[in-house]
Amino acid sequence: MIKSVVSKEYQSLQKEIAALQEKWKQLIDPETVKPNLDKAAMSAGVPAAALTAINFEIPLFLQWIEEINAILVKSNPELEKKLESISSLLNNEIAIRWIEEAFACNHDYFARFALENGLDEWVPHFLAETAIRPYLQLIAEKVQTAVDLAVPGAGCPVCGEPVRLAALEDEGKKVIHCSRCQARWNAKRLECSHCGNEDHKTIQFIQIEGDAVSQIQVCEQCNGYIKIIDTRQYIEKPSAAMLDLNSIHFDFIAQENGYYAVGERKKEGVS
Repeated sequence: MIKSVVSKEYQSLQKEIAALQEKWKQLIDPETVKPNLDKAAMSAGVPAAALTAINFEIPLFLQWIEEINAILVKSNPELEKKLESISSLLNNEIAIRWIEEAFACNHDYFARFALENGLDEWVPHFLAETAIRPYLQLIAEKVQTAVDLAVPGAGCPVCGEPVRLAALEDEGKKVIHCSRCQARWNAKRLECSHCGNEDHKTIQFIQIEGDAVSQIQVCEQCNGYIKIIDTRQYIEKPSAAMLDLNSIHFDFIAQENGYYAVGERKKEGVS
């Protein structure tokens, strides 16, 4: 089993946030989230979230930001001073911008916002990302039956998050899980999720010492990797988000060996 390097306190915080997100999701009127399953666009790698019409309830979003702040301060009182200005900075216009930029995973925008407003760099993006996930998870629930495969290199077919995690389920079936929106889809056992490579000579596996259920699949064609965990060994299966968090040291191992969470196909003639 995975021996996480993540502290129990941080694991508890993430579980509390996940429970809160589940509660928030129940508050969203399903009729305000209307996916458009454009098969041609999705086949080209456009995520379902980008094709979904959403009528965001801005007061709810702002309330959720306040609730996240409260949880963070409760878990670490030292954060209170760092977060106390958030309420005064946010209004409807800024909230809408946060939603748009979080959906687009625009880290640069949030880094600038933090710098301009004297915040730690991680704060704005963490708050916005945490608050939009219930919408992403609802989209995933609505389109899950139409999501069976993904376009290599396009990330999650629902939210576009880079592929990082796969589980071996049932009779060894490889299922990719998105820790961001909780979508899942089947994948070939010997296929790179980043470039589509299926050559057994250039797809390798890094075994984790002392861990019989986990491995890292790496691709020599694009230098991408994903973590694979045999969840058949778990009595109670953790969520994709917790599996991803608790296996973060696998990311470090892969990256120390020259592999990346987002692979990049090498140019011809370049080794």
